[in-house]
Amino acid sequence: MSSILPCNRTSKKFEMEIDKKIISVTRNCPENFDCLNSDRHVYCKVENCINQNVLFVKYTGKSFCNYKMSFGNSSLCTCPTRKEIFNKYKL
Repeated sequence: MSSILPCNRTSKKFEMEIDKKIISVTRNCPENFDCLNSDRHVYCKVENCINQNVLFVKYTGKSFCNYKMSFGNSSLCTCPTRKEIFNKYKL
């Protein structure tokens, strides 16, 4: 079962499908799922992805994030919803 959410990508509307199970396990989102908000799309830029599981990101630094982990001079994202967005839509 998935949730279909409107998304504005490069000024063309399209719908993102994010599995409700993935959204339900993303319990600690400090941004109230702004990444899924069609008006704001707040998420860190993925710099590298390993095996569709480990996301190295450029942290936006806007606020504290429960899913950000420091790794040397880099940041890792452990957010299940963010991983799904990247794996499905390369955003």
